[in-house]
Amino acid sequence: MQAPDHHKRSIRSFVKRAGRLTPSQQKALAELWPTLGIGYGPELLNLDKVFARAAPAVLEIGFGNGETLVQQAVENQDKNYIGIEVHEPGVGHCLLQARDAGIDNLRLLMHDAIEVLNAQIPLESLARVNLYFPDPWPKKRHHKRRIVQHDFLDLIADRLAANGTLNIATDWAAYAEHIDEILSRSDRFTCTERREHDGENPLDRPRTKFERRGLKKGHRIWDGCFIKTPDH
Repeated sequence: MQAPDHHKRSIRSFVKRAGRLTPSQQKALAELWPTLGIGYGPELLNLDKVFARAAPAVLEIGFGNGETLVQQAVENQDKNYIGIEVHEPGVGHCLLQARDAGIDNLRLLMHDAIEVLNAQIPLESLARVNLYFPDPWPKKRHHKRRIVQHDFLDLIADRLAANGTLNIATDWAAYAEHIDEILSRSDRFTCTERREHDGENPLDRPRTKFERRGLKKGHRIWDGCFIKTPDH
């Protein structure tokens, strides 16, 4: 068994907001989580066992309310989807969407993504990682909280299989520049495509709630796809 990494984790890339669960979300967490949820723990997951089949695994970090995550799982039944989110109402909503869609190729974790990656995701086990509209932390004093940092890229690259990709989208121009800078200084990834658009040309993904919100504010959308560099 692979030993998990032991990176220090003191700076959070998120604030765990207090959110009120609806009765249906509470019921979903009680009734659906035992089937579709994965608890946080120190042991590496056997993804083939988790899904009772072998298939390419796609991980989404911070899936919000889960609507686009469920949409991707519905449209790509040949892949296994893993979603990580820390906010209970979003997880509850996603569980309801998954139940209504009748899918079994989706599992959810409700914990800090960095800790999950370190402790539970095996090396070279993922085909793709999606990071859609992460918190941009626009104030300069908070830039250290941005999830896209050099250590994060190493963590993702180690968990991606050969030719695996990291797919990122943001509607904050300054964060797009930050991402470009961090990725340009990494030898773990090579950019295969970069798009800037007004919401009409998302890169191999559905349009998200946060994207629509950004477009209403007049933001442009930045999409990037980065493939794991061979021999790393």
